[in-house]
Amino acid sequence: MHGRCLCGRVKFEVTEPISACVNCHCESCRRQCSAPMTTYIGVPDGQWSWTREHTTVFNSSPGVERTFCSACGSPMSFRSKTMSDVMHFYVAAMDEPDVFAPTLHVAYEEKLPWLDLDDGLPTSFGPDYTKPST
Repeated sequence: MHGRCLCGRVKFEVTEPISACVNCHCESCRRQCSAPMTTYIGVPDGQWSWTREHTTVFNSSPGVERTFCSACGSPMSFRSKTMSDVMHFYVAAMDEPDVFAPTLHVAYEEKLPWLDLDDGLPTSFGPDYTKPST
């Protein structure tokens, strides 16, 4: 599976299995992607690689690195110190985003009030998406 930025300067490759596919409502993801929520996949280290140019890294908060293309500005991924062995790639950057279906909403307490969701997915409050609540 492959992904890229808007201009194609940054490209990456992912091999399955992925660890998760979730919708995130946290303010940091929303601001980085300028979207009401984001969807990302978790990919364990060793199962992904940059195949063209590397990204620029921005430390958005303590323990969180966010990457983007320095040419076109496309957000590509993020890594949290709490899950340091997993890179999280934005599904919208994938060449075939339709093959990834989210299974959970994370940081649901930060969801924008006008975003109406009735998809039946469980929700998780806070950063740990391995322990969903409904």
